[in-house]
Amino acid sequence: MRRHWIDNLRWVTVLLVLLYHVFYYYNGKGVIGGIGGFGGPQYQDLVMYVLYPWFMPLLFILAGISARYSLERRAPKEFIKSRTLKLLVPSTIGLLVFQWMTGYFNIRTTAFVNGVDITAGLPGPVKYVIWAISGIGVLWFVQDLWIFSLALLPIRDLDKEGKCSRLGILPIILLGILFWLGMQTLIRNPRPETGLLNLYKPLFYLVVFLMGYYVFAHDKVQSRLAGAWIPLLSCAAISGIVLIITTFGQDNTTPQYLCTPLNCLYGWLMCLALMGWFKARFDRTGPVSAYMTRSSYGLYVTHYLFIASLGYMMKVYTDLPPVVMYLILAASVFLLTPVLYEILRRIPVFRWCVYGEKKVDK
Repeated sequence: MRRHWIDNLRWVTVLLVLLYHVFYYYNGKGVIGGIGGFGGPQYQDLVMYVLYPWFMPLLFILAGISARYSLERRAPKEFIKSRTLKLLVPSTIGLLVFQWMTGYFNIRTTAFVNGVDITAGLPGPVKYVIWAISGIGVLWFVQDLWIFSLALLPIRDLDKEGKCSRLGILPIILLGILFWLGMQTLIRNPRPETGLLNLYKPLFYLVVFLMGYYVFAHDKVQSRLAGAWIPLLSCAAISGIVLIITTFGQDNTTPQYLCTPLNCLYGWLMCLALMGWFKARFDRTGPVSAYMTRSSYGLYVTHYLFIASLGYMMKVYTDLPPVVMYLILAASVFLLTPVLYEILRRIPVFRWCVYGEKKVDK
């Protein structure tokens, strides 16, 4: 039985990731990877504070749920084979075929911010390799998922009897302690060579992935969340408002910020509330929903090229008002990304290398 609410919540969250990156690129809070803001208070950065604490943990929870359903239908060998094609190929071979273009603009952005181009004077082939590696970008999520899929197989039967399905709503909420403990694994003062660990957050995301697999994949747990989505969403909104009011202006991606109890409380309650809300109200499908279910992964993999390229060129080479830059960047991401995706998926080599697909899905 297809759980349409999971599909719908996944693609809605992916669209929010695309929106987040529009504001992230021009953030004025010092978040690494952006090209910088426009001076003065940037209240539009509020979008980052609202979304960042929960949207990636939620995607990992949904991935854990989907992994359980997948292993119920196929053998472990087939599961890993399909995950390797869908996850590992795009995040390795795809870097050389497509993502190097994103990497080029990532390097240009870094050079603009720091005043130093690390590829200056290097031979062309060496630059290409650096661009490809720099093009990993949003694919850290995909790489994490592939590793978690491998790690899952030896422990997938730890709860064969489904004891986690018996958890009531209060114990489910208290699982947020694991969410908080996972955040404590971040490196508080990372060095350049260890800073990537705070992007990949392997232990934290593994925790929420496994909670998806062992806890939230059960229909009974999903039904309990559906029955409590209104109070959960209300509590999440209150905690989020308090968090934003008390911390606006800080870099909301630092480990010091992410590890705070209030950030973890807001992030966890939002994950629970949205799962409950979509289970209760959006467990259905239609033409738009079906298309987005099929294409959201491809949109995620492809979209950052427009962020990095157009975002960079507008900031460096034009004097457009900030609001116009935001509008152009948002329109490009949401209108041109689907066009590029539909073109590339019809070309066999790009379909396989960039999206990990053997054939065009109807």
